[in-house]
Amino acid sequence: MSYIYETHMHTKEGSACARTQAKDYVKAYKDKGYAGIIVTDHFFNGNTCIPKELPWKERVELFCRGYENAAEEGYKQNFQVFFGWEAGFWGTEFLIYGLDKQWLLDHDDILSWSIEEQYEKVSNDGGMVIHAHPFREAFYIPEVRLYPEHIDGVEAVNLGNNTLDPTYNVKAIEYAKKHNFPMTGGSDIHALPAMDGGMEFDHKLEDIFDYIKAVKNHEGKVRGM
Repeated sequence: MSYIYETHMHTKEGSACARTQAKDYVKAYKDKGYAGIIVTDHFFNGNTCIPKELPWKERVELFCRGYENAAEEGYKQNFQVFFGWEAGFWGTEFLIYGLDKQWLLDHDDILSWSIEEQYEKVSNDGGMVIHAHPFREAFYIPEVRLYPEHIDGVEAVNLGNNTLDPTYNVKAIEYAKKHNFPMTGGSDIHALPAMDGGMEFDHKLEDIFDYIKAVKNHEGKVRGM
């Protein structure tokens, strides 16, 4: 038996580009046979819908609303929901896993960090940094920038790339293999029903740290490869 998890998704509550409410994803993914989802809304240095004029605490509270709404619905439906986010640096984006709301509240200087500082601080606190769609070319990405020294793995298959140029994923797979990076996959979903990506494991994940451990151990199957 395989357990399928979505690893890259955006909710209307947190991402300006998303059109589906968090709770609506739960039933849809469960009906499609997934075991769980990881909510990864765009953070404040990305395409967020959270007003930047608000106090830090209020911004974080609103940002986490998508995850919390999905988690509440997931509890009702016995469906796993984990927390993450997608950090952006002028078009270069990273999926962050293993940290929580309190960590964000405690780090109100996060928007001043460089990519190198992000990796150091996230890693020191037990989190994981995955380079999202590293070879994507789009209007909001001035140039492709790679940081092999400051990531834990590569999003090798991003289904959103299929509507742009499938070769972006081919390049990501080659890049990951060259550096022996763990590979992940995700739908990068912004609205239903565009869900088919993610990771498959031979066991149910206990929590987000179980996901991190599995990825770092090169476990699991990338959907779409």
